[in-house]
Amino acid sequence: MGPPGGGRNPVTPRLTRHFNYLAFTELEDPSKAKIFGTILNGWLQATPALSAHGPTIVRTCIDVYNTITTQLLPTPSKSHYTFNLRDLSKVFQGMLMMNASKIESLADLLRLWFHESQRVFADRLVNNEDHVWFSDLLKDQVKSSFSVKVEEVVTSDPLLYADFASDSFDARHYVEIKDHAKLTKVLLDFLDDYNQVNTAQMRLVLFMDAIRHLCRIGRIIRQPLGNALLLGVGGSGRQSLTRLAAHVSEYDLFQIELSKNYGVTEWRDDLKKVMLKAGLENSPIVFLFSDTQIKRESFLEDLNNILNSGDVPNIYVLDELDTIYTAMKPIVQDADLQPTKTNMFSAFTKRVRSNLHTVITMSPIGEVFRARLRQFPALVNCCTIDWFSEWPADALRSVAMRFLSELPELDASEDVLAGLVLMCQEIHSSVAASSKRFLQELNRYNYVTPTSYLELLGIFNKLMTLKTNELTTAKNRTKTGLDKLLTTSEEVVKLQAELERMRPQLEEAVQESKATVLKIEADTKVAEETKLIVQKEEAQAEQKARETQAIADDAQKDLNEALPALDAALVSLKMLKRDDIVEVRAMQRPPDGVKVVIEAVCIMKGVKPKKVPGEKINEKKDDYWEVGKALLVDPQKFLDSLFKYDKDNIGDQIIRNIQPYIESDSFTPAAIEKVSKACTSICLWVRAMYKYHFVAKAVAPKREALRIAQEDLAETQRILDEAKQKLREVVDGLAMLQAKYDECVRKKEELDLKTKECEARLLRADKLIGGLSDEKGRWLETVQRIEKTLDNIVGDILISAGCIAYLGSFTGEYRADMVNKWIDCLKAHRVPHNDQCTMTETLGDPVRVRRWQIAGLPKDNLSVENGVIVQFSRRWPLFIDPQGQANKWIKNLEKENGIDVVKLSDKDFLRSLENAIRFGKPCLLENVGEELDPALEPVLLKQTYKLQGSLVIKLGDAVIPYHEDFKFYVTTKLPNPHYTPETSTKVTLVNFTLSPSGLEDQLLGLVVAEERPDLEDAKNHLIVSNAKMKQELKEIEDKILVRLSTSQGSPVDDIDLIQTLEASKLKSQEIKAKVTIAEQTERDIDVTRSQYIPVAINTQILFFCVADLANIDPMYQYSLEWFIGIFLGSISKAEPGENIEKRSNNINDFFTFSLYCNVCRSLFEKHKLLFAFLLSVRIQQHQGFINMDEWRYLLAGGTHKPKELPNPSPYWISERSWGEILTLASLPKFADFASEFHHHLREFKAIFDSAEPHRENLPKIWQDSLTDFQKIVLLRCLRSDKVTNSMQDFVVDHLGQRFIEPQAADLNLVFKDSSATTPLIFILSQGTDPAADLYKFAEEMRFARKLSAISLGQGQGPRAETMIREAMERGLWIFFQNCHLAPSWMPTLERLIEQINPDRVHRDFRIWLTSMPSPKFPVYILQNGSKMTVEPPRGIKANLLRSYAGYNDDFLNSCNEKTLEFKHLLQSLCLFHGVCLERRKFGPLGFNIPYEFTDGDLRICISQLKMFLTEYSQIPYKVLIYTAGHINYGGRVTDDWDRRCLMNILADFYSIDVLQNEHSYSPSGVYKQIDAENDQNGYLGYIRSLPINDSPEIFGLHDNANITFAQNETYSMLEALLLLQPKITSGSGKSREEIMEEAARSILAEVPQEISLEPVIAKYPVLYEQSMNTVLIQEILRYNKLLKVIHGSLNDLLKALKGLVVMSQQLELLATSLYVNQVPNMWAEKAYPSLKPLASWVSDLVTRMKFMKDWIDNGIPTVFWISGFFFPQAFLTGTLQNYARQKIISIDTISFDFKVMKESYVDLKRRPDNGCYIRGLFLEGARWDLTSHHLTESKQKELYTDMPCIWLIPMANRPTPSTGIYECPVYKTLTRAGTLSTTGHSTNFVFAVEIPSSELQSHWIKRGVAMLCALNY
Repeated sequence: MGPPGGGRNPVTPRLTRHFNYLAFTELEDPSKAKIFGTILNGWLQATPALSAHGPTIVRTCIDVYNTITTQLLPTPSKSHYTFNLRDLSKVFQGMLMMNASKIESLADLLRLWFHESQRVFADRLVNNEDHVWFSDLLKDQVKSSFSVKVEEVVTSDPLLYADFASDSFDARHYVEIKDHAKLTKVLLDFLDDYNQVNTAQMRLVLFMDAIRHLCRIGRIIRQPLGNALLLGVGGSGRQSLTRLAAHVSEYDLFQIELSKNYGVTEWRDDLKKVMLKAGLENSPIVFLFSDTQIKRESFLEDLNNILNSGDVPNIYVLDELDTIYTAMKPIVQDADLQPTKTNMFSAFTKRVRSNLHTVITMSPIGEVFRARLRQFPALVNCCTIDWFSEWPADALRSVAMRFLSELPELDASEDVLAGLVLMCQEIHSSVAASSKRFLQELNRYNYVTPTSYLELLGIFNKLMTLKTNELTTAKNRTKTGLDKLLTTSEEVVKLQAELERMRPQLEEAVQESKATVLKIEADTKVAEETKLIVQKEEAQAEQKARETQAIADDAQKDLNEALPALDAALVSLKMLKRDDIVEVRAMQRPPDGVKVVIEAVCIMKGVKPKKVPGEKINEKKDDYWEVGKALLVDPQKFLDSLFKYDKDNIGDQIIRNIQPYIESDSFTPAAIEKVSKACTSICLWVRAMYKYHFVAKAVAPKREALRIAQEDLAETQRILDEAKQKLREVVDGLAMLQAKYDECVRKKEELDLKTKECEARLLRADKLIGGLSDEKGRWLETVQRIEKTLDNIVGDILISAGCIAYLGSFTGEYRADMVNKWIDCLKAHRVPHNDQCTMTETLGDPVRVRRWQIAGLPKDNLSVENGVIVQFSRRWPLFIDPQGQANKWIKNLEKENGIDVVKLSDKDFLRSLENAIRFGKPCLLENVGEELDPALEPVLLKQTYKLQGSLVIKLGDAVIPYHEDFKFYVTTKLPNPHYTPETSTKVTLVNFTLSPSGLEDQLLGLVVAEERPDLEDAKNHLIVSNAKMKQELKEIEDKILVRLSTSQGSPVDDIDLIQTLEASKLKSQEIKAKVTIAEQTERDIDVTRSQYIPVAINTQILFFCVADLANIDPMYQYSLEWFIGIFLGSISKAEPGENIEKRSNNINDFFTFSLYCNVCRSLFEKHKLLFAFLLSVRIQQHQGFINMDEWRYLLAGGTHKPKELPNPSPYWISERSWGEILTLASLPKFADFASEFHHHLREFKAIFDSAEPHRENLPKIWQDSLTDFQKIVLLRCLRSDKVTNSMQDFVVDHLGQRFIEPQAADLNLVFKDSSATTPLIFILSQGTDPAADLYKFAEEMRFARKLSAISLGQGQGPRAETMIREAMERGLWIFFQNCHLAPSWMPTLERLIEQINPDRVHRDFRIWLTSMPSPKFPVYILQNGSKMTVEPPRGIKANLLRSYAGYNDDFLNSCNEKTLEFKHLLQSLCLFHGVCLERRKFGPLGFNIPYEFTDGDLRICISQLKMFLTEYSQIPYKVLIYTAGHINYGGRVTDDWDRRCLMNILADFYSIDVLQNEHSYSPSGVYKQIDAENDQNGYLGYIRSLPINDSPEIFGLHDNANITFAQNETYSMLEALLLLQPKITSGSGKSREEIMEEAARSILAEVPQEISLEPVIAKYPVLYEQSMNTVLIQEILRYNKLLKVIHGSLNDLLKALKGLVVMSQQLELLATSLYVNQVPNMWAEKAYPSLKPLASWVSDLVTRMKFMKDWIDNGIPTVFWISGFFFPQAFLTGTLQNYARQKIISIDTISFDFKVMKESYVDLKRRPDNGCYIRGLFLEGARWDLTSHHLTESKQKELYTDMPCIWLIPMANRPTPSTGIYECPVYKTLTRAGTLSTTGHSTNFVFAVEIPSSELQSHWIKRGVAMLCALNY
């Protein structure tokens, strides 16, 4: 452990006694040098030339480390500035990453060292000052230790080293990167690669700041044990850069995926997955974890363990451990270690630590971050820290420049571009400043992150493209239209000239065509004759051709018989190969078949045989073999000869010679095939030739006949051709004439057509010019306007983009303020812009806006802006929509598109969302909280990607198609949600909080709809029809322009265009006429509607009064629907009036009171007057009768004194009052008040002394000139205790008496307003329980048996859910008590109530809830339920009303013959109950402890009263007093002095005197016993006559009692009203830390050191006869303990503020207490009871120590300052002990007698012989009369008085006097209440003093008189 103290947890001796100590001192510098020198020298051996510098570098490094640890200290704002030896080692580890052989010079080595030192130490620094300091430190070291110029070392800024910039990917060397442009390109390539590999695309702008961070993260994760802690706000790029760095390093990256049910089990599973991958697979992995994923702090505990040791205890189950051991066994054995489980697991954790690189991203804002660093030190110790600062100005500029210069539509000069870049920076920084103001004034959070800036540029880009294209298209279209119009008139002149030219040509063409017709007729006759001759010859030729064909066919038929055989033979021959022929030739002894074939061939070819000897002598026979072989010498030639054989001329001899072969059976192909394939083919050929010969012979005559026929046919054909040629010539001539004729006719027709067309075009041109004459001027203006707009568009678009990107979450006032500033900046930077460059002017489309408004968008400017933001934002909108306006609008707007409405609480909400995405429907997610479901992230970030050509998105585990038409809207009901930067950057926050003008318009519509439905219907109809008609006009104009711009050629020829134009002209004239009439009608309607505006205004004011109440108490939530319901009810119930003005007043009066009654039901008593006063003030403010500065003064007082003047009468004007009078002069109306005051002292003194100062007249000059409200402001200065009374009068004057009358809650009324879907909510106050009232009501409604109740708490949720479901089905009532005790189940209850379907639930079903005020109670239920507060009514009148409202006459007369006594005692008892309850408001004057007396106490007393009256003949007062005083009421009383008070009060109400009519309970007789003959109405009448504000007399208290109470009430009410005001930011003063430090130093200087005990003990030893020595020693011991804590804690705090010690939780609390001027808890625990604020407390402590010091220095004091004792009871005991020992009697028999001294304590010079004098007590509730020497009444407005010295006289066996005294308790503080301490004494009560009194004891007891040791100032 670290050394205890200094902000760390102290370690007690009780613990340390069990241990031996071992102190590990910090390593000495030589030891560090030895360790790191050895490492560095080993590395430098690769470069011997530089190894000499090793020791110097090590020494320098250690020096730098030592300087940092003493200078950069962990202050609260820099709590991560803690350094240890790990950081020093990281510098050397970083250097060792580089290959030493690559280092060429000392400058290179120093540059590397410089870089690594910066990475380890400087990257965590939070501001520029620290960076400059550290950089200077390094530069000084470079100069002093190495005598090298810094410029040689730091050659570039920034200095970057990395291993991913080399071209070779395999050999990655850690080197300096000098070429930053190349690095950027490499990283952009990596980014492209990442986006191709990953589905979730990253669109990053890699400017230099981002590249630096990327290099840093890459450097960290490439090291073993390299873990990073990235600090910065959400949206600064921490996660994106980590992902890219992991990708660049080729590491896997893992990040947990949060879901709704993600818990410890899922977390542990994820951790195991990552650790097993790192350990078993030995693969490096980056684990990215963000602080937004910390669902439980135990997650960080596990991470802390992984960072420290690479393991989480007990995370693996047995089978996982077995897997680890199996995998690690060979690795352990390879390392020559025993494969024990320990060794194997150790090897595994080493691998995990080496491979697992944890990157944690955290936001450094707030105490949570500091606490986490304290609790989990590994976050700093084991991680390298990288601080992501706000983007520097140059980063903002460079990003803007890059974006803007890449925008093709931005055709701007360099000056304009520079101005735009500066504007982007200006917008970003101004929103950041406004966000701080937004938080301070309205307590609303808005975060400005780099993502917002990129969004600004992205939207500018999108809008610029969109708007430029839109305007250019519109301009071009309009310009084309104009051009076409201008050219049309030019065309008209041309057309007329052309017409003149064409007429003579037309005449000539007519004559020519007549001549041609005559010539054609003559030529046609000749042609006809020739045609007949040709036809005749053609018929003869055809006949001959037919005959010739018949002959040819017959010859061919015969040939066809032989041809197949011939073809087969030829095919067969073709298939023969050369080898087949060679084979036959080679035969020495050919078979017979072969020989026969060869013989046949020779015969066919006419080859002579060779004569050879035959079988007989001299016989010669023919041998064809030899000659046949000769034929076969050239196989190819042989085959060719067969193919070319002249088959048509075979000789008859050859046929005769071959015939025997043909007829022979051995010459068949089948026979030959057996001996030779080649011969078979030849055989086939021979046979085919033979056959062909005979066929050809038969065909020959036919062929001859055919030849003769063909010759004849040819001759006939020649004659025919000649005839045809002649005919053709005749026909061609005819055709030429016909063509000439046709040409003449065509020419004539063409000229005719052209003439007509020309005339028609002239006519159309006239129509076009006339039809568009109106448009011409307008279009000309439009073109000029668009051109001007285009020239100035950049500024307009930039403002609009700024509004969309940044201003959605701001209110209207802030938006307007920022836009005005931006416009001024546009002018300053000379960026072109139009005069009206607001977002609605630039981007708003009036037609679309009108459509939105018809769908329910409020008509005020803020709402229209919101609509435009939603339309153009690139992110999905999240509406802050407490009144449900946006919700309603979106539902109506998207109704036609089939919107899906879902809630996060729906079980299948993801399925609904999935369907909407899949089918391209809009989806509305309602009522989200401050955290969105993590499953929505891909949808919010639009993480779509292409899969197989289609767009998809991953939602949960499913990949689904993403439809382009999908829209997503999110709404929250929370009025002021706090979304983290991480959430804010994913959505566009749109503040849809209702604006007054928007609500006013709606309410006007509602009141007119109720009063004049005809008008409202007409108005709505007109709005819709006007919008429609204007839309049609726009469409017509667009249509004309489109036709004009798209028509090819001259517009005069576009007949469709001219027709469209004529139709459009008629339509537009008709529409324009209608629009004019409609607008006039609308104006008429508006005049009538405007008469109801006062109602709308009044109602709007009241709504915001009601809505603001939520700032006072979280339970005061009211929905707009509920409010409108009351409003509509009031309209129908209000009195009619003779005119609209009277009727409006009636509605206003009725509604104001109706609302007041409804709201009052749900308000606590203390807020009812506040609400009534707020209503009246807001109405007056609207009418301009109340000045806002005066209103602010009333609430908060003043701070500025225009002039310092002396107090004219300190005697009665307190310093506080005079200070307020001086500050009052800062208000213009009261400028002279302070200076005039002393002239009217007498009149003001009279007002000051008056019992009713608020009703007294002021001096005339002020009485006449001040308004009622200004008089309240004045009263605040003089008599703040009467401000509430004055407020009551103000309400009565402006709203009426009924607004301050008690409003009794009636369950019946509340029930009537409810329905099955409306929960009924009882808002509880301490000690109340509405159960009895509800059971009674259920009985009245006959639902007693159908009512089931359950008290919520742990584990009751499921049971309650079952009850609800059953009750909804069966129509039961259910009663859930104490909802505040089950906050975790409240969302479920909200879901169940939200899902109640009005159509399906049983109509009798009701759900009743009770809850204490709790911020966890669902807003939805509060807004949509009926609420009632349950608390005792305020004031005796209200208490009595409530009690008597529950009785009826039967009950009052239920005691038969003792009815009169019962009525009297009942009234008395009810009054007593009221007195007991109301006494509590006076604080300790009433009762020491504010007991929670309930109606139950009264009920039991009444039932006992009835019982005793019935059973006893005499009234048993003793029994009644005992049961009421000691049991029913007294049972709650724990303080004896309170019991004494209670019994004394009860004695006044339970006595025989009260049975008399007119018995008075108070001196004035206002509260009295009335005649028992009265019935219930008589009693209620009397009660209503009682005053609203109770006089203290009824309680037996002095009038002064009211002052304290009234002052407290005034200030608490003003504080509550102040909560409804926006805060105003003041100028900058001292910082929080400076104020704390100043306070700590001043207290240290003031508070004395501890008193040294030894000298005191020596001077005042323990003596038997002097107990005071022991008392002194004990007091010093106690004070020393306190002083030790004060000095120790303040010194620690000063160190912590400087960063010398850790700022612990305790020191944090101490600092906060000093800041708010409160006594810190750690001091109060060691101190005496005190109520003083810090400054007074310190002064008091100093005075007490002075009293002790005087005692030590000067001996036992004469008069003891009893208030100066830490433990006064010990001093009193010591006094008694001294007397007992002196008189030698038992101390138990001794008590004090008391004597109040006449002398002042200064005059008492000698201690008394017995006892002692005491001083320093204060009297409250009475005063000491110095003349008559007894207790007497306090003076007016004198709350506390000093008590003279009292002599405490010890006496043995002293009898207590029964009269003439008042036994007065003495307390240490004003609270009086105390607890029993371990000594047996009370922590507050000291002892009782008997003070002489002329009054009875009961008088002072009821007055609450007591003495106090100390006051609260």
